[in-house]
Amino acid sequence: MASESREKSEADGRAVTFDHQIGKVFANLQIGADVAGAKSLLANEKLATRGVMLFGSGFIVSQERARELGFGSDEFANHVIKHYRNGRDLLATSRGVMVIDLFGYNEQELRKQSPGIYQDVKDNVWPERSQNNRKWRRENWWLFGEPLSTFRPALEGLQRFIVTVETSKHRTFQFLDGQVMPDNKLVAFALEDAANLSVLSSYVHQCWCLAQGTVLEDRPVYPKTQCFDTFPFPDLTDPQRTHLRQLGEDLDAHRKRQQAAHPKLTLTQMYNVLEKLRAGEAIEGKDREIYDQGLIGILRDLHDQIDAAVADAYGWPVDLSDEEILLRLVALNKERAEEEARGHIRWLRPDYQNPTGAGAVSGKTSEMDLGAVTKVEKAAWPKALPDQIAAVREALSEMGEATPDQIARRFLRARSATVRPLLESLAALGQAEVMDSDRFAA
Repeated sequence: MASESREKSEADGRAVTFDHQIGKVFANLQIGADVAGAKSLLANEKLATRGVMLFGSGFIVSQERARELGFGSDEFANHVIKHYRNGRDLLATSRGVMVIDLFGYNEQELRKQSPGIYQDVKDNVWPERSQNNRKWRRENWWLFGEPLSTFRPALEGLQRFIVTVETSKHRTFQFLDGQVMPDNKLVAFALEDAANLSVLSSYVHQCWCLAQGTVLEDRPVYPKTQCFDTFPFPDLTDPQRTHLRQLGEDLDAHRKRQQAAHPKLTLTQMYNVLEKLRAGEAIEGKDREIYDQGLIGILRDLHDQIDAAVADAYGWPVDLSDEEILLRLVALNKERAEEEARGHIRWLRPDYQNPTGAGAVSGKTSEMDLGAVTKVEKAAWPKALPDQIAAVREALSEMGEATPDQIARRFLRARSATVRPLLESLAALGQAEVMDSDRFAA
């Protein structure tokens, strides 16, 4: 690929710059790394989603109201009332609110278990939900409108999980306690290993996010289908994992410790000052106060160490240009997708994604290894349209959530372009639901 730039002046004196590049033009009309052509990887499947959508503000309660309803003294209330976090809670000042999550209970069970909680949601949720234009939400008014039913199994047993704010000026990742309920403005990852936090927090992943995601006004958006599902994680050795795990723990602990010591210090403020520090700008006035309270010099050092460790895990130099990083990630994505097409999958969480270890073939076998490899048998793609619809519906039900490409790759000779209209038809019939981007849920 070659490029050149030149300027010439128009008659009115305004300078006009002409840029010329030579290279392959991809489907997104960009020249360079074909990030738009990256495939979703089965290795990352079922591990990320947006948080719950309430469709009823009455589910949210203050901590004082939660205690009145029995939180802290009643077993049932402790089970269904949870801390609740959205993007503003994480990036600015936390509201400290809680949410009543009644997933798994029918109306009669709820009334029997806790008449007080039942009356509260009846008074504060039902009036709004009774007007909802979706039949399921009207009839199941005591449940969240989008309750993460297919994702909850991924969170079971986890003491914590990773989140990022979907739309944010700075792309940051942090741990939330396993009992916290994430709002739909958060993207949740069912991963509790701090080594994964380091990889997601690295500059390598940052480049991928910015290239794959979109922008809302001046804030990058993290659509998990493009940013996470397609991202090829490094194949870590045990020493690399141990090092990245410690760095991830240090990063998460550092930020939370400084914010606990200075309650008005926000994550956005910390990363605004870090951005200025990296740009070589003077740190003075209010920024100096934030620098001192957040110990931003240490924050910068932690990110530098993470960037170096992640580059080493990939076997790459740490000083690659953004374009070179993207070219290498696209090539690795292609390599992993071809490997998966042959039946070899490097599960991110083999204990959850492949608990039986079915069809394991030669490869790294350490339980610490990200790259546990499994062979998957593909089913034949039916010839008749009704059979195709049934096969897609069954696959989606088994997977919980999936893109057309992910479902197509479960069948021999199936194509994403053929699967997509079938999913859209199922959604129109109420047998599937359109999620973010091109993702569907059972």
